[in-house]
Amino acid sequence: MTDMLLNNVRLPDGAAVDVLISGDRIAGIGPNLQAPPDATREQGGGALLLPGLVEGHTHLDKTTWDSPWYVNQVGPALTDRIDNERAWRAASGHDAASHARALALAFLREGATRIRSHVDVDTDAGLRHLDGVHATREALAGLVEIQTVAFPQSGLLVRPGTAALLDAGLAAGADVLGGLDPCAIDRDPAQSLDVLFGLAEKHGKPLDIHLHEPGDLGAFSLDLILDRVQALDMRGRVVVSHAFCLGGVDAKRLDGLLKRLAALDVALLTTAPPSRPVPALRACREAGVTLFGGNDGIRDTWTPYGSPDMLARAMMIGLRNDLRRDDEIGWAFDCVSAAAARACGFADYGLAPGARADLVLVAASGVAEAVAQRAPRRLVISGGKVVARNGQLRADLAA
Repeated sequence: MTDMLLNNVRLPDGAAVDVLISGDRIAGIGPNLQAPPDATREQGGGALLLPGLVEGHTHLDKTTWDSPWYVNQVGPALTDRIDNERAWRAASGHDAASHARALALAFLREGATRIRSHVDVDTDAGLRHLDGVHATREALAGLVEIQTVAFPQSGLLVRPGTAALLDAGLAAGADVLGGLDPCAIDRDPAQSLDVLFGLAEKHGKPLDIHLHEPGDLGAFSLDLILDRVQALDMRGRVVVSHAFCLGGVDAKRLDGLLKRLAALDVALLTTAPPSRPVPALRACREAGVTLFGGNDGIRDTWTPYGSPDMLARAMMIGLRNDLRRDDEIGWAFDCVSAAAARACGFADYGLAPGARADLVLVAASGVAEAVAQRAPRRLVISGGKVVARNGQLRADLAA
């Protein structure tokens, strides 16, 4: 078992400490720690110590990260993007495994050591994309922890055979079951959600449901989701991603939905897009609802935008929610760290003895500066091993 002593770093509260790592775990945090004579030593130089960052919602299988620029000429509707992507991936032979690996390593370089990735399962591709991301998950085990969500991007009921594929995907090792717009896409919300929750119950897997539906339509779907969470006692095992409806209903309706979400421990995922209404972070915190962050797609056929830098995503969450005070910007950081780990179920997370040794050193005076200025990463440690230094991956990983 390899030991490492990380000297002279600062915790987010400003305390100057050393960190002792034994194997892949934090063995101790405090001033003037002693290490075995054969331990490796890293000098922190007074840099800010952060836990490994968490990407709570992306699509590793879709990205064109390591490919030439994709010229986007897609129509404006959600179904336009879904249909275009499915056709393009089939025609181009897009390989989920190699592209997922490239983007996962880019996340790692920027300090993200845990990733939840939704992966398309449909009747055209079957489990091909899921198999590809699972190959990447295996190849990067011990460096990046990747959760996969078997996700019916093209719809569930509207494409007969999809439910059986999701069933097979969960049996093949997907960690989470995904869902999508039971009204707007499947047009039969009760049946769509019954099938979805039935599969989750069969496999004992949590759920993460994309809900793009706006306003009262989305609120109706959200109530139906919460009804099933309550009936099946799935508290703490369901995430609703996007939930744009919570940014577009009246105050009374919003208050009722937030109270139900809190009581049932259903978490919300936001990408904080500037173009859509979004759940308000302040209101969610006041109601006791966990809101966490993710990028969604990064440089794919849906969007040319996105970055594997989770501090940049935290900054967008801060901007979208008008967070200006240093303590408020800390809320945005929580969305890509502890709150995301908690909502996704990533275990042994944080800056404490016994936690997995996933650490990031940044050149910043504190968390607020790290987020607002997207502070450079001086050192990234994953599972007790140095994987990136001064923005460059370790040579064997970059090859």
